[in-house]
Amino acid sequence: MTVILVLVTFFGFVLFDWFLHRGKAPAVATANEPVRVSQIDRIAGFLAPDSLRYHAGHAWLQRERRNIARTGADEFAAALAGDISKIDLPKPGQWVRQGQKAWTLHRNGETTDMVSPIEGEVIEVNQEVVKNPTLLRDDPYGRGWLMTVNVPDEESTTRNLIPKNLVRNWMREAVERLYAMQPETAYATAADGGEPARDLLAGMPEAEWQKVTQQFFLTGE
Repeated sequence: MTVILVLVTFFGFVLFDWFLHRGKAPAVATANEPVRVSQIDRIAGFLAPDSLRYHAGHAWLQRERRNIARTGADEFAAALAGDISKIDLPKPGQWVRQGQKAWTLHRNGETTDMVSPIEGEVIEVNQEVVKNPTLLRDDPYGRGWLMTVNVPDEESTTRNLIPKNLVRNWMREAVERLYAMQPETAYATAADGGEPARDLLAGMPEAEWQKVTQQFFLTGE
C-alpha cells in the first residue's frame, strides 16, 4: 500500500509539472536563458561570469548538455566592438574550428572577425542578434548569445580554453594592454561607476577600430 501511495504521489507531481510547463520549450533547447552574473564576476570593470569558459580571443563558452555548447562574445569584446551595424554568423551545419574565424562584425564600412572558442558543427544561430546586432553589446551573456555547437570531442577542445583559475589575470592583462595602447579608454571604462562605456573606441578615430579589435580577437595578421 505504501509503494502504491508513493507511485501515485510521484506521478501526480509529474502530471502537475506537465500541465505547468506544457507548450513551453525547454530552456536548454531555446538557449534564451541569460547567464547569471554578479558583481563578483566583474574584472577590471568588465563582466566575466565565473560559470563560463573563455577563449583567448574573447569568446565565451557554456556547456548546455552533453556535447552541446553555447557561445558568444564576452563583454570586453562587445564593448571594444561597440555599436556594430551587422553581424555575420555561420550557417547551421557548418563546421567551425577552435581558434579560427567564426563570425564577422561590421561597423562604419569596416569589418573585424572573431574566432570560435570550440570545434564542432553549428546547430543553431541566434537570429535575433542577426536582426538586432545591438543585442551583442546590450546583453552579451543573455539575448546576445551567438550560436550553439555540437562538440564531438569536448575534452580535447576545452583543454585549449583559459584555465578557470587564470581568467581574472587574463582579463586584467587585456584591459591594461588596451589602456597602454589607447589611454583614453581608461576614462571610457570608468564613465559609469567603473563599468565600461557602451563603445570604448567611439570618438577616437586614431584608435583604428579594425586594427585594435583584431589584436584582441586574435584575427590580425
